[in-house]
Amino acid sequence: MTSHGRSHGALAAGIALAAGAIALAAKQQNRRRRRDHPADDAPGFTARRDFGRYEVVGRSVTIARPRAELFAFWRDFTNLPRFMENLTDVSAAGAPGHWVWTIRAPAGQSVEVETRIAREVDGELIAWRSVEGSDIDTEGRVTFEDAPGERGTRVGLIIAYAPPMGEAGRAVAKLFRREPEVQARHDLKRFKMLMETGEIATSARRNDATRAAKMENA
Repeated sequence: MTSHGRSHGALAAGIALAAGAIALAAKQQNRRRRRDHPADDAPGFTARRDFGRYEVVGRSVTIARPRAELFAFWRDFTNLPRFMENLTDVSAAGAPGHWVWTIRAPAGQSVEVETRIAREVDGELIAWRSVEGSDIDTEGRVTFEDAPGERGTRVGLIIAYAPPMGEAGRAVAKLFRREPEVQARHDLKRFKMLMETGEIATSARRNDATRAAKMENA
């Protein structure tokens, strides 16, 4: 082998070793986080809280519907793909309170995330968290409270997540409009449309289709 070939071989080996070390460090950090973050704690107390390696986003919207009605609709997680653009399916898993979320990804791919209900307060709060071994490490909570002036219900959505592939994953998510901050805002707008009018506006559906096509062709 020439010195040029040996150099390339050494570089490739070095990259592989570095990638392995990063992956191992990420797994160890995830184990420490789960050890230090009790399973019964509800996630996302504030959109500005420091979650370490987690990115935290929060959005809220006022919907002119009763709080109990909105809570019941959201609590059936199979309803979520009706207004969450990046979800293709949510189905019940084997254990009670566990759900499998199928999420769109670039290049026509998809990832599955199994979550469990971490905390629930009837009519007020639903919190969930991904289980060990899911493709994406994430947690979230949705809150429901009476809006002032009898204007309906204030719905707040907070999502904490560890971006896949770190900074590179965030860049890919932004490119395909899958950054959770953007997605949370759009999903709540569609939720409001669906609950107030019974359907999602044609323009919103057209935008959904355009973004989905970009994902398929990426």
